[in-house]
Amino acid sequence: MRDLVEIGMGRTARRTYELDDIDIVPSRRTRSSKQVSVAWQLDAYRFEIPFLAHPTDALVSPKFAIELGKAGGLGVINGEGLWARHADVDAKIKQLADVAEKEGVEAAVALLQELHAAPMKADLLAAAVAEVRAAGVTTAVRVSPQNARALTPALVAAGIDLLVVHGTIISAEHVGDGEPLNLKTFIAELDVPVVAGGVSDHRTALHLMRTGAAGVIVGYGSMQGATTTNEVLGIAVPMATAIADAAAARRDYLDETGGRYVHVIADGEALTSGHIAKAIACGADAVMLGVPLTLAQEAPGAGWYWPSAAAHPSVPRGAVLPYAIDEERVPLEQVLNGPSNDPFGSLNLVGGLRRSMAKSGYCDLKEFQKVGLNVRG
Repeated sequence: MRDLVEIGMGRTARRTYELDDIDIVPSRRTRSSKQVSVAWQLDAYRFEIPFLAHPTDALVSPKFAIELGKAGGLGVINGEGLWARHADVDAKIKQLADVAEKEGVEAAVALLQELHAAPMKADLLAAAVAEVRAAGVTTAVRVSPQNARALTPALVAAGIDLLVVHGTIISAEHVGDGEPLNLKTFIAELDVPVVAGGVSDHRTALHLMRTGAAGVIVGYGSMQGATTTNEVLGIAVPMATAIADAAAARRDYLDETGGRYVHVIADGEALTSGHIAKAIACGADAVMLGVPLTLAQEAPGAGWYWPSAAAHPSVPRGAVLPYAIDEERVPLEQVLNGPSNDPFGSLNLVGGLRRSMAKSGYCDLKEFQKVGLNVRG
């Protein structure tokens, strides 16, 4: 039964929970973390760690996508970002960081909008895709619902493995100025699997699953300052509740179809290995990481981070903020697999997840979704 609270006469609201509001409760035998598998499979593609990189230019360059792919994860290139618009992206990102440091957030967002006003060039994006493909790792590119129909043919021709249709809030049918994007028809016509999101409730997640999506993204990015959707739109995603709702939709869809499993990918508030473990315990199959990966030396933002929604031309919903200085940045391998000297869970993210599963007695991700949970307070 849903926990409803009266917020005024005749108006109720549902009580929801963030990842910080819940705790994992081990109740089975413990096991060695060496016996734990954190691998998962999305359509035909197997990944050794359940991490995707949020599709922002601050994190995912072709080189970063290659390094994360070799480490067992998935880097998602922003198909409408700087890599599709400029040949000298590293210089543009340095310019953006300099403006943010010297002139502040508003000046940096204005420059980001200006950089995204440059036209998209199919050859630049094709070159980025080709670079990742040549390294032999899975290639994924993000497009918005507004531009999915126009951009996808060139991406498929360039050889992408996965398409990510990603916006702040997404539905099974996007109504724009032109013909609506019907995701069910769109996905059925493609030869590559599609991951779609973000969503925040059971009904929308179920609708997206019915379109034929291979995965559904829950949430809209990090909640730690950089994403400002709540401030701008008044919309927030309570991640523990949203993941659990999407997992329930996945179960309903599994029954509805007689066995088709759609993966749930959590995108928001996962800032530490403990958050990652809680997200999977709530029902996620994988986690899309943003701010935690700014610590990696390979991230092109050099410690700066902004979500893709920060570049919206008229309603930006994100800030350009520093999360790691040079002295704090370490190789991506250390962020993922340690060693760690941080007692708060920002390094060795895979090791933290493995040990959480091992302390609870579970040996794989799907089993770990059954672990007991408590609500604080």
